[in-house]
Amino acid sequence: MEAVAKLRNYPTSPRKMRLLADLIRGHKVERALAMLEHNPKHPAVPLRKLVLSAINNWKQKNESGDESELVVKTVFVDGARTLKRMRPAPQGRGYRVRKRSNHVTLIVDVKNKFNPDELVEEVREEQAAVEAKETKAKAVKPKKAAKPARPAGGKSAAPKKKAATKKATKKSK
Repeated sequence: MEAVAKLRNYPTSPRKMRLLADLIRGHKVERALAMLEHNPKHPAVPLRKLVLSAINNWKQKNESGDESELVVKTVFVDGARTLKRMRPAPQGRGYRVRKRSNHVTLIVDVKNKFNPDELVEEVREEQAAVEAKETKAKAVKPKKAAKPARPAGGKSAAPKKKAATKKATKKSK
C-alpha cells in the first residue's frame, strides 16, 4: 500500500528541486532522510519534511506495517506558477525576472520482493503462447500463388514501353 505527499507552490526553481529529487529516488526512507538532512542546498529542508509527511501518511494507512522497509518509490517535480517581475537595467530599460516555483509529488511504498524464478516462468509461458499462435497461423494461411517468371534479360518489359512512348512524344513535338 503506497502513500502520497504533495508540496505545492514552493518558491524555488523546478530545476534546483529536481537535483535533490533525483538524489533520493529509489532509496530507503531512512537513507533519503539522512541525505537530505546533510545536504547544503536550501530545498533540502522542505523536501525532508515532505518525506516525513509521506511516512506519516503511510503509517495512517498501514497501522500494523513496518516502516523500515519503506522506499521512495516515485518523486517528481513539476513547474508551478511563475511570478514575472521587472529589474531596472541601464539606459532606462527593464530586464524581466522570472521567479519560478514548483510542485513536488512523493510516493513511498514497501519495497517489492523480486523473485527471479517467477520471472523466468512468466517468460517461458509467454514464449509457449507465442509459439502456439504461430503454429495456428501457419496452419490456417493458404499458400500464395507463385510470382510469374521474369524475362531472360532480367528486366521486365514495362520500362521498354515507357522509353518507347517517351521517344514517340519527343518526335511528335
